[in-house]
Amino acid sequence: MISTARYQPPGRPPPPYGPGRPPGPRPPGPGGPGEGRGGGVPDWLQERLFERRIIVVRGRLDHDGVTRLAAQIVALDADGNDPIEMHLDCPDADLGAALLLMDAVALAGSPVHAIAAGQVGGAALGILVAADRRLALPHARFRLAEPRAELAGGKADQVVRGASQHLQMLEALIVRLAEVTGRPRHTIEDDLGEGHFLTADQAVEYGLVEAVRRRGAEEGQ
Repeated sequence: MISTARYQPPGRPPPPYGPGRPPGPRPPGPGGPGEGRGGGVPDWLQERLFERRIIVVRGRLDHDGVTRLAAQIVALDADGNDPIEMHLDCPDADLGAALLLMDAVALAGSPVHAIAAGQVGGAALGILVAADRRLALPHARFRLAEPRAELAGGKADQVVRGASQHLQMLEALIVRLAEVTGRPRHTIEDDLGEGHFLTADQAVEYGLVEAVRRRGAEEGQ
């Protein structure tokens, strides 16, 4: 019988799909043209990270991105009970999309650990605080900013309904931020309205993250 296995030179990583790929979970859902499934991360690297239960959330998050990320969380959750690492470099997100991903994180049976690895701001802060554990790299930055209302044109009653829905979603985000940080809701509202920037250490003091991850030191020191 002729073997259909693809020859794999020593030292070269196996292809992400097709003959020669080892068994295991795969990150579901395609990325955009010319980019990987991790918001610009090459497919082969995203595959390697996924096998290590690491998800990359990069760039402004919309509903298409949430569909992909939620599918990844579900796949990893079904594959085992070890923690899922979610690396965030997400300066903003659609409010509705952020709330959907917050629900996916909350429903996961496996613990989800969020690591702020770049800038996290706007509605993406809700994704951060939905995680079971929240860490930041030393140069991570946080932007407290109120998510913009995405109101489509139409009749007056449609605009009113859209504005009402946005306020309800904003209230859900504020409540979650207040619960996690231990700060009063009116303080969260004021800070989001003023657009504060925080360093990683300031985010620890604020309550957004639990510790700063530093090489060669205990977390949080």
